[in-house]
Amino acid sequence: MIKNINIKELKTIPNILSLFRIALIIPFIIFFLQRNYIAAAVAIILSGLTDALDGFIARKFNQITDLGKMLDPLADKLTLIAIMVCLVIHFPIVLPVVVVLIIKDVVMMIGASILLKDDIKPPAARWYGKIGTVMFYFSVALIVFLKAVFNYENAVLSLVLLGLTAAMMIFALIEYFIMFRKLKNSSKVEKE
Repeated sequence: MIKNINIKELKTIPNILSLFRIALIIPFIIFFLQRNYIAAAVAIILSGLTDALDGFIARKFNQITDLGKMLDPLADKLTLIAIMVCLVIHFPIVLPVVVVLIIKDVVMMIGASILLKDDIKPPAARWYGKIGTVMFYFSVALIVFLKAVFNYENAVLSLVLLGLTAAMMIFALIEYFIMFRKLKNSSKVEKE
């Protein structure tokens, strides 16, 4: 896959936006660790907007590239890792959801590697995976916002939000596992 990437792919708007999202991680970390939550939130909102925009532009203007297929999820994962590390440092209550998210992503990477090894193209992200990620961002943003702006902490609200997020991530993992099994089984049938 990497050998098919050419320098022209770097110049597409979606790939530039993905690189911009990766670059936004550094100011986010600095702002968050300095407890400048508003600036950190702006960095993440900007990252989220450019994430939506790069996918839209790639599809609308036929700028889907092999590099973009790697950069977009890489930007997602690096951003998510940065957010998780920062959150656990300042808000230890999110640790269980972070653990569920890490397990889900590791299992999915292993599954994708197995599919690639067997020359099976991993499927694109599905709605349930995206909803899990959106719920993670929403839950965490709400918890941080309430603490940063109103100095308000509510353990029950936090646990409900994080519990729903973890449940959606587990649901997504189960759905992806079912899809993985179908792809593996159909591949076996084709090879026979």
